[in-house]
Amino acid sequence: MKHTAATLALSGLLAFTAVGCAVTRDQSTVGEYVDDATVTTRVKAKFAEDPTVSAMSISVETLKGTVQLSGFAKSTAERNRAVEIARTTPGVKSVKNDIVIRP
Repeated sequence: MKHTAATLALSGLLAFTAVGCAVTRDQSTVGEYVDDATVTTRVKAKFAEDPTVSAMSISVETLKGTVQLSGFAKSTAERNRAVEIARTTPGVKSVKNDIVIRP
């Protein structure tokens, strides 16, 4: 009986783990999801280090290597710097800039 309970517990854990790594729409593999999450984290980290860019005001999402930037910038310089940072981040294939300038 103990063996059955342990097997059920392990099965539940595996099912929970699989759900936690769910692939989102338009992503074909878990590996692509992990790669996109890594790119997003790299871009956000660079934003946090840069004195020109407000990491709190600009959102970053990545899908298949395409980074989408959205949110608000205080100036054209901040908006351009955010795009430059994203473009030069390893793993980024292209950048979609939806940042709005709001003084």
